[in-house]
Amino acid sequence: MAYLPRFAFTVFACIFVICRPGLISGQIRYSIPEEMEEGAFVGNIAVDLSLSVHQLSARKFRLSSDEGGRYMKVSLDNGIMSIRERIDRERICGQNDQCTIPFETILENPLEVYEGELEILDVNDNSPTFPQRGFALQMSEASAPGARFRLEGADDPDFGTNTVAAYNIGSSDHFSLRTQKTESGIIIVELLLEKYLDRELQSSFQLLLTATDGGTPQRSATAQILITVLDFNDNPPVFDYDIYRGSVRENAPRGTLVLKVKANDLDEGLNAVLTYRFSDVALRRAQNVFSLEPGTGEIRVQQPLDFEEVNSYSLDIQAQDHGSPEMTGHSNVLIEVIDVNDNAPEIKVTSASNKVQENAPPGSFISLINVMDRDSGANGQVRCELQKNVPFRLQKTSNHYKLTTSETLDREVISEYNILISAWDLGSPSLSSNKTIQIAISDVNDNAPQFGDASYNVYVMENNAPGAFIFTVTATDPDLDQNSYVSYSVLDNHIQNMPVSTYLTINTMNGTIYALRSFDHEELKNFQIRIQARDAGVPPLSSSATVNVIILDQNDNAPVIVSPSEQSGPATVEVVPQIAGQGYLVTKIMATDADSGQNSRLFYQMVKSTDPGLYNVGQHSGEIRTARNMMQSDTVVQTLVILVKDNGQPSLTSIVTIHIRVLWNSTEGIGESITLVKNPEYFSDPNVYLIVIFSCTSVIFLLIIILLIGIKCKQDRIIIQDYNSPNYSYNHAGSHGTLNGRPAMEETLRYPGTGRVLRLQEPNQYSVCLSPESAKSDFLFLKPCGAPISQAQC
Repeated sequence: MAYLPRFAFTVFACIFVICRPGLISGQIRYSIPEEMEEGAFVGNIAVDLSLSVHQLSARKFRLSSDEGGRYMKVSLDNGIMSIRERIDRERICGQNDQCTIPFETILENPLEVYEGELEILDVNDNSPTFPQRGFALQMSEASAPGARFRLEGADDPDFGTNTVAAYNIGSSDHFSLRTQKTESGIIIVELLLEKYLDRELQSSFQLLLTATDGGTPQRSATAQILITVLDFNDNPPVFDYDIYRGSVRENAPRGTLVLKVKANDLDEGLNAVLTYRFSDVALRRAQNVFSLEPGTGEIRVQQPLDFEEVNSYSLDIQAQDHGSPEMTGHSNVLIEVIDVNDNAPEIKVTSASNKVQENAPPGSFISLINVMDRDSGANGQVRCELQKNVPFRLQKTSNHYKLTTSETLDREVISEYNILISAWDLGSPSLSSNKTIQIAISDVNDNAPQFGDASYNVYVMENNAPGAFIFTVTATDPDLDQNSYVSYSVLDNHIQNMPVSTYLTINTMNGTIYALRSFDHEELKNFQIRIQARDAGVPPLSSSATVNVIILDQNDNAPVIVSPSEQSGPATVEVVPQIAGQGYLVTKIMATDADSGQNSRLFYQMVKSTDPGLYNVGQHSGEIRTARNMMQSDTVVQTLVILVKDNGQPSLTSIVTIHIRVLWNSTEGIGESITLVKNPEYFSDPNVYLIVIFSCTSVIFLLIIILLIGIKCKQDRIIIQDYNSPNYSYNHAGSHGTLNGRPAMEETLRYPGTGRVLRLQEPNQYSVCLSPESAKSDFLFLKPCGAPISQAQC
């Protein structure tokens, strides 16, 4: 507008507050005049709501309504509500009595909702306007004083006192104005004839019609009235009613009859033929919504109606005859639009959070939902509910609903919900609408990592390379992001009094276990460690699993021959009496293998023999026995090479050489046994025996015989005493135990030069028993070691 009236105005704020659990609802009302400048003060909403300016930002204050946000804004710096753009009351509300702009304010933490209205007061910013700059009237000279002629009134879009308030035509002898205000507030202007006209004296008149409004400052408009005096048609049409009232449903189809007007004319002929039409003002207000049948006076629906936009119409109808001059009659038609249920409820999420933590307690607030229906009465009453079987519920608070949790959530079961909200009105038929809200469940660290098994058995071949892969443990965590990041570690413990970190290491990221040293089955057969899986949540959660590491044996130890022992020299001499029959036990080879299982299973095999048919060796026992009876033709000294091999892959072996001498008489055995031990190869040829026997003098030979017999008897007595002792046993003990008077062997086997000590198994222990003939023979009769053996048993 060109200018604004400058006057003081008062902003009126009224707040009604209703407290409910979890939500405060209230009504705020401000009143301001229209056409205020942009940025003009409306009110201090912080003061009116008893809030500090700091709380506006901290509690996320905002205007949530679309229409209110278009025309108003609130500064969070001072809490002042101001005008965002100029407000034209006539454009927003037209001719409605009340003009308000609804708005809604929302505060969070805690949630408070205030509904408000901004009342727009009318100011006199529009001048009256006539539909045309001049009017032409025809009057019969026969018109009697008091005749009234309807004039087209001026239109003023302002409201109340600011609209058209008065008309005048100045000073005139023949004419005056008569005005009448209808129920709808329209002023009907009629030109009143004060005295008879005389066409012969004056055939036309010019009057200036002025329309003024009641605003301050006052505004006005003028129009010329040209009056032509004609011969008379002296009866104007007259309607049956001054005011016609009708109603129509807003969903009435085009062509629906609303009502019918009727006027009568007492004239005859063309002077009584009537034509109905809308006045120009009525045409502007009806906006082509209704049509008027000129000949019948029927008013019908021409365009779709909408109760929510306009709920009533006031139309000015005139009936005009065909006389000369034409005369018209006027009536007012009030049409009420009846509401029908043609608007479904609108679901609007005014405050929403699309995430909620899975550990949120039942009753936790999620969203604020506003459900509206533009219809009125029962058609505008709304009910709302959620779909079934979801852990959420709606709570009614004033005109809103709070969406809250109804039970404990679990993201690992359901990570996201698409919640269907349904709303329906109470109209007939009922209309409904749906809205889906997507809510994501935020993860919390409520699941510890879990191994697939509580314990794992891991088999590792001995002699592995340091740094070799052993095994991979895997733990899974159903949580999300850092709550599911799993790291692995070995819980502190020791293996053989050594920290576990000297044996193994684990990749903290993927759980892969590596060996830090080469394992030896003979030293360490198995050990146990505990692996911990720990997530990266706050606080972190963990679990553990046991890993049993079993060292598998590898055939890396050759058989060790325990008897004959290494101290006996490169070969051992055994003596067999001539009378020995088939199956006679000559000796027993005893060997052990530090490996285990099949790798320690030993086999004995004769690989070389002077007389292959005379002796054989037990494949599993290692016992050397005669295969037949002795004969005079047999070689006196037999050489046997025995191979001892294990059952590993590949097989490892050891070899022992044994010389066996046939003892033909006791003297020969004593005299030559020493010689055989020292130089056994000299006795392989009978010619050598003859040379030795006949080259020695009888004296020297006898002295030697006597000396040897004395030494031998002394040794035999010591051996018999030791063997008869209950504490004596022959054990696999390496090089410390010997036969024929040597110290008893220990329970462990020591490998020379290696520092390795192995315990021998009980099944390989033997007791040595001597018969009464043992003093005269070099044979030892062995049996498994058990309970102490008495001399009688031996």
